[in-house]
Amino acid sequence: MTTTPPQPEPVPSPEQLPEPEPTDGTDAPASSEWWGDPSLPWRRKPTRADYICLSWLSAAGVYGIVISILRPGLLASAPHVLASLGSWTGSVLIGAMARVGDGWWPLIWALGTLGLVKFDWVYWWAGKLWGRGLIDVWSGRSERARRLNARAERFARKYDTWAIVIAMLPIPLPRAVVLAVLGEAGTSLRKLMTVSIASAFVMMGCYLALGYWIGEPAVALVEAYGRYLWYVTLGLLVVIVGNAWRKSRKES
Repeated sequence: MTTTPPQPEPVPSPEQLPEPEPTDGTDAPASSEWWGDPSLPWRRKPTRADYICLSWLSAAGVYGIVISILRPGLLASAPHVLASLGSWTGSVLIGAMARVGDGWWPLIWALGTLGLVKFDWVYWWAGKLWGRGLIDVWSGRSERARRLNARAERFARKYDTWAIVIAMLPIPLPRAVVLAVLGEAGTSLRKLMTVSIASAFVMMGCYLALGYWIGEPAVALVEAYGRYLWYVTLGLLVVIVGNAWRKSRKES
């Protein structure tokens, strides 16, 4: 009795092979995509909201640089404008000017209150979108910035909205980090802005009162300071450009 050897299975033709399923790239690791760059705050493919929020954050950063350069000149030549933007130095000067007859302080009080909180919603939104990744980007490679931001984060998580009030004071507590942490933690925007505006209103009143208490000596000091304001402005510009250049050299 003979046994028939097993026949090999037929090899399917290319037409019989199943077609590969299309992929949209979403299963690829984030590090292989451009949006996985650690210098960016998101850890996923960005959406339209991410782009808009990043644009607002960039605008806030540019505004901060421009104001830091123009502040000396504005303080001496246009203190009302500077105080309206939320500057505590400008507000103190307006309070001192009120002591010698300037009557614009009520309007400055209102405008300065809004000026102090003008970007609070942006930092809250950024924290809500990106969470811890945003703080990591802000910290960068600086160990000092990392420690300062970590302290602000712990403070915000512990004291919640009271942290908004404390961060309004002129102390080394990064207010943007506090607001971003509260955004990540789920604090509502209405609650955050209500506390921010109320705190800013009180702080502006304190700055104006301090200037009023100092009175004419503060006005005379700023007038004397105005003679050298351009030298101060130029010096600040050199420092800012130098810091930016040194940071770019370290990162490269």
